[in-house]
Amino acid sequence: MEIWVITTIAAAFLQNVRNSLQKSINSVLSTSGAAYTRFAFGLPLAAIYWFALRSQDSQPLEWEFEFWGFAALGGIAQILAMWFLLRSFQLRSFAVGTAYSKTETFQAAVFTIVLLGEAVSGAAFVAIAISFVGVCFLSLAKMTVGVREFLTSWTNKGALMGLANGAMLGLSAVSYRGAALSLGGDSAILAAAATLVVALSIQTVVMTVYLKIFEVGELSRVWQNRGKGTLVGIASMLGSAGWFTAMTLQNVAYVRAVGQVELIFTFLTAILIFRESIRWTELLGTALIIAGILFLLVD
Repeated sequence: MEIWVITTIAAAFLQNVRNSLQKSINSVLSTSGAAYTRFAFGLPLAAIYWFALRSQDSQPLEWEFEFWGFAALGGIAQILAMWFLLRSFQLRSFAVGTAYSKTETFQAAVFTIVLLGEAVSGAAFVAIAISFVGVCFLSLAKMTVGVREFLTSWTNKGALMGLANGAMLGLSAVSYRGAALSLGGDSAILAAAATLVVALSIQTVVMTVYLKIFEVGELSRVWQNRGKGTLVGIASMLGSAGWFTAMTLQNVAYVRAVGQVELIFTFLTAILIFRESIRWTELLGTALIIAGILFLLVD
């Protein structure tokens, strides 16, 4: 199994862990404050990770405008993705929006072609499509949204917010790959770490200003809950290191397609830990995601 596949699966698992930790801290912080812990507490750890790698590898990197532009674009796009997702939660049709946000992989493929000029094979698109259908089954299984409503509601606000969320996630992922590749050098791990530190720095500054202006007192509450915040930061930083490394090594569309295994981890957690009942649509969705991933890997 290739390294990028292993790091993607590890990153997906850690993202599932981070989401669980973030849910627990969301009871004492606002949604924005909980998201902020990913950046603020992840940044120091990412910096330590970068300096540790740099101490062992001093090869020259090309810190040109292209790198800073891609890193900034990725960081801002990821924050906007969070905003669109939060906006969809405020709408009655948020379930549809959540499902439509899963078009991220398709949109990442388009951004990959447009921004980086990297081809995506026809077989890969088929694999992504198979996984996407599986994702939709899993996303809609426990929601009061039928397949017909999902297919006919792509123009409502919830769906548009979901599409925008997927677009920003796809754009951020492709931008991060562009930033890492622009550094040159022969170490994907080092380039990914550099991109991660810069992106987290930008996101921390932007979110700090936002919370200071629009959510007065939230920064103090974040600090008061720094114990839980640190755990979120650790899981987030480790997961991000995996994502960034995988996306430096491989086409983003392929990485995000394999990364949908995260939904299977979530599904298994609901069954094994929370003892939730299983629907046939969930089993079908899981099978389709696995089939899509396997089809992609053997292409």
